[in-house]
Amino acid sequence: MLLKAAPAFSLLNTRGDSLGPLFSSASSLSNNNLAVSPSILRSKTGSGFLVCASKGVTNKSLIGVVFKPFEEVKKELNLVPTLPHVSLARQKFTDESEAAINQQINVEYNVSYVYHAMFAYFDRDNVALKGLANFFKESSIEEREHAEKLMEYQNKRGGKVKLHSILMPLSEFDHTEKGDALYAMELALCLEKLTNEKLLNLHSVADRNNDVQLVDFVESEFLAEQVESIKKISEYVAQLRRVGKGHGVWHFDQMLLRAEEAVA
Repeated sequence: MLLKAAPAFSLLNTRGDSLGPLFSSASSLSNNNLAVSPSILRSKTGSGFLVCASKGVTNKSLIGVVFKPFEEVKKELNLVPTLPHVSLARQKFTDESEAAINQQINVEYNVSYVYHAMFAYFDRDNVALKGLANFFKESSIEEREHAEKLMEYQNKRGGKVKLHSILMPLSEFDHTEKGDALYAMELALCLEKLTNEKLLNLHSVADRNNDVQLVDFVESEFLAEQVESIKKISEYVAQLRRVGKGHGVWHFDQMLLRAEEAVA
């Protein structure tokens, strides 16, 4: 359907007051070939404004107002995929963006795998730091959820998820000078910063390809949360450096347990 607009839209004062040069009165409306009914010009209350537009007055169209949907959609109809293995939803989604998302999925799974190994270590009977074990278990689940969120987004945009191999993580986290708790937490801090770097790289790929939707997705779903995680783990590292390797580690572990119970 072709929509055409009259030369102007008029704002009518139902009280008949002067509206200034920017608005037309009833008499000027008739001069502009705008059909106005006397009953329209008066409301029940006798006050207020009415917007009036003519129809069929002129064939001249305003630039930016005319919308020809069937004309504009013709080229899009020719682009609709017919092959069964080609996505129907894909639009303005480049191969570079698709590959960058798959790389980020791999990063999230690798970090999750390391955190899971840390959980297994601190859950041992001869280590028995339940607070740290639960902390790293929750961190592992969180990173895996990030990977799944990226996978869902990849499918939503019409891309294909391609999972890469995951490297085997460490199984021992004891350190002669630092102890196991501080060493593991420093490693976690490095992993969070690395994840943030990879997310910023994904953001730059989206920006370079003018993919506004992907930029918004990365910013709203990941970046703020990543900064918060870096801040929290940085504080844990500072606290563990203060307490040393002995009894203080047990107190730190109890603090984590109490914090987790309070959240639950």
